[in-house]
Amino acid sequence: MSRPRIVIIGAGFAGFHTARTLSRLARGAAEIVLVNPTDYFLYVPLLPEVATGILEPRRISVPLVGTLPDVRLVLGAADRVDLDRRRVGVTDPEGGHREVGYDRLVLAAGSVNKLLPVPGVTEHAHGFRGMPEALYLRDHITRQIELAGAAEDPRERDARTTFVVVGAGYTGTEVAANGKLFTDELARQHPRLRDEPPPRWLLLDLAPRVLPELAEHMSATATRVLTGRGVELGTGTSVEEAGKEGVRLTDGRFVPSRTLVWCVGVRPDPLVEELGLPTEKGRLVVDEYLTVPGRPEVFACGDAAAVPDLTRPGDITPMTAQHAERQGRRAAHNIAASFGRGERRPYEHRDLGFVVDLGGFQAAANPLGLRLAGPLAKAVTRGYHLLAMPGNRLRVGADWLLDAALPRQAVQLGLVRSDAVPLENTAPETALLRRG
Repeated sequence: MSRPRIVIIGAGFAGFHTARTLSRLARGAAEIVLVNPTDYFLYVPLLPEVATGILEPRRISVPLVGTLPDVRLVLGAADRVDLDRRRVGVTDPEGGHREVGYDRLVLAAGSVNKLLPVPGVTEHAHGFRGMPEALYLRDHITRQIELAGAAEDPRERDARTTFVVVGAGYTGTEVAANGKLFTDELARQHPRLRDEPPPRWLLLDLAPRVLPELAEHMSATATRVLTGRGVELGTGTSVEEAGKEGVRLTDGRFVPSRTLVWCVGVRPDPLVEELGLPTEKGRLVVDEYLTVPGRPEVFACGDAAAVPDLTRPGDITPMTAQHAERQGRRAAHNIAASFGRGERRPYEHRDLGFVVDLGGFQAAANPLGLRLAGPLAKAVTRGYHLLAMPGNRLRVGADWLLDAALPRQAVQLGLVRSDAVPLENTAPETALLRRG
């Protein structure tokens, strides 16, 4: 008899750890197929360090082939699921279409940029969800500094050295914190900008404080570090309209700028809505065992799933990498149990704390409830990332050492065009696939 087939859609934190755990639990007993548009697992928390020249792109891109034993990679974007026929439609990078049948399905498609009905944003802003966006932003920032150095008009120079980040959550705060240090260093290297005012960064959010989803002491630490560097915090403020020459804010001000980074949050991958199954806050409804009600062969985890939070009855778990990773592992155990290997258990997890890298020697962290800031928090933050990464630890550590000892290189690689990372599309890695 042929082995049952487990198909996992997505190789983010949830999908990767589902596949990794299943490769151990179900080895020889089931065929494990991973459908993903790229051949790597992306360690998203370190994307700001790629965008600001600290880490090289491959450092946070862990190869799927070789890292996941006994897992077959199907390269492509899952664009349809026939639940009745138990088949997944896949479009590969060259536009070819195929179907993959399954006995168990894990929906771990992740999330995409969250959009708001703000005029001009989809045309002039860029998100920060994947490697293409990080590479584009690094080139864009470098280009703006170089063009500013060549500009004769001081108004153009000011606009090109003004950077606006919308969304003061985890991602936006790290982008602004690291970005300010990056542009300050680039400006110091440019002869015509050394004596000019330093580049201007604005971090905007309608919330009353930065990092509104985290503890107040972490918000206070981030606020102190950011304001100390000269980052302007616009709490209670957002963008009302965006254009080629700048942005108009909700408080009536117009800010001339050529850079708008959109970090307002995420929403589940559109594939979830296309399933026609019940959702909560756009996420697929599942029970505490991570199975879809009425579809015991279908599991979901990570950002795509509305997983009940058993520590807070009535709530669902937040969309964090910490939850996604652990849900992936629990889903794998429960899938193995469905084949008679072990016993299924509900997902229950308490947060172990968060870390926020603020660039330089600064960070905020609360591991196991301990309030940390400054260099000690930085050490904890980097230690946590090294432990959490499933590979490339030595390479990441080497890049950190080189960054501490050498100046960053300010060059444009031109690998990603602006039209290749549109805000209105899905995750940047799947944008071109879904267009085809």
